[in-house]
Amino acid sequence: MIQPSGPAFHAVSDGLDPARDAPLGVAVSGGSDSIALLYLLRDWAAATGAALHVVTVDHGLRAGSAEEADFVASIAEGMALPHQILRWQGWDGAGNLPDRARRARYDLIADWAAQTGVAAVALGHTADDIAETFLMRLARGSGADGLAAMSARRLHRGTPFLRPMLGLRRHDLREILTRRGQSWIDDPTNVDPRYTRARIRQALPDLADLGLTVEALTLTARNLSDMRATLGHYADRESREFVRIEGDEIVIPRDRFVTLPTEIARRILQTALIWTSGADYPPRRDPLARLLKSLETGQGMPLSGCLVEVTQRNIRISREPAAVATCQAEPGEVWDGRWRLTGPAQPGDEVRALGEAGLRACPGWRGGGLRRNVLLASPAVWRGDALIAAPLAGRPEGWRATLIRDQEVFDRLLRAH
Repeated sequence: MIQPSGPAFHAVSDGLDPARDAPLGVAVSGGSDSIALLYLLRDWAAATGAALHVVTVDHGLRAGSAEEADFVASIAEGMALPHQILRWQGWDGAGNLPDRARRARYDLIADWAAQTGVAAVALGHTADDIAETFLMRLARGSGADGLAAMSARRLHRGTPFLRPMLGLRRHDLREILTRRGQSWIDDPTNVDPRYTRARIRQALPDLADLGLTVEALTLTARNLSDMRATLGHYADRESREFVRIEGDEIVIPRDRFVTLPTEIARRILQTALIWTSGADYPPRRDPLARLLKSLETGQGMPLSGCLVEVTQRNIRISREPAAVATCQAEPGEVWDGRWRLTGPAQPGDEVRALGEAGLRACPGWRGGGLRRNVLLASPAVWRGDALIAAPLAGRPEGWRATLIRDQEVFDRLLRAH
């Protein structure tokens, strides 16, 4: 067992609370960082009595990935810890592979945590990861948000993800494993020059000779985290004065918005897009900057599955009808991350967007006070091609539509981003 008195053990255990974080999950890929975290958390669990569960995601993207997952399973078995392998089969060859795989990994683990009853999931990110991510985003011209150090705790699909090793270095963790006689697997993509992170990792020793050490880079990233928090505070204070929620629309007075400092306006706008679309991440900086420029000229545009429209007095942000055209859910389930419809459900009923066809079947829709575009993207109950109910469009038929996002959620998102 790794000595509980060691600095690595205390660095990890100091950030954990058994009353809040247990049962604790730990995501282990087979690399040195995550296996070292597994050992440290095994000791933490033994010292606190907390239950520990291990999970591995097999993306199935290269030969040997299944064997690597089995390697982790054997380590967990040797520790008498429950372990589960989650397999991703969603790669269709389109888009950014590392980004798609990362998002899928978080989704799979969050779902696993909810099903297993795990209170939080620990990840093996280190100070080296902060430095590498900082340089990657610096090359893309990111602002304070992108350059800020990754958070030690963040929510994804309601599951807290913890990073208790952000103050530790990769080489120190490998020394711990070497002393224990524990091997690990080196992911070949970590040295594959086709990937930006691999090239940056290879360049770090040369940068250190210029004073750009991992320690200096992580210190800068943490300073920017403080700046991000400060900007979030002022954006939150401004938004509370004039941003309002009408139905599931964000409404911002034009005269107030155009007087805001650019960074505060950007934060409020990106939070409105996240709140409306339910996305896990804000849009990239360039399209968001184009939207800000467009708003300055009194023109809106669609972005992130949202319609951003400019009226004489207001900027209105609502869900884009095309973005929910194929979205469906069972009655009682959350639809599009926004609405829950409950009522006298019958076999075959499902929740889908109202759309043009549904709106034509609601002659009294104007009486509800909601705009046409908002209603097109609103939830309705369908049985095949027959509209059963549209609570927001004047046809409740005993059904109730509940918006699961509110002002508190908006405020929390604004402070987080």
